[in-house]
Amino acid sequence: MSDVKLKKGESVDKALRRLKKKLDREGTLREVRARRSYEKPSDRKKRKAKEPKINYWGNFSL
Repeated sequence: MSDVKLKKGESVDKALRRLKKKLDREGTLREVRARRSYEKPSDRKKRKAKEPKINYWGNFSL
């Protein structure tokens, strides 16, 4: 569960922006959008094969 606490003197818009960034980094929104509709297992395998992989040192490989 992600949460963002308002800092002293911070506007709600800035706090909302920080929450959106945090959710994006954690991949929460992506997961929610993916679960909205059913995805066949074969389509899931194809999508995961296309996603870039991150190796031990943090580099991407396609």
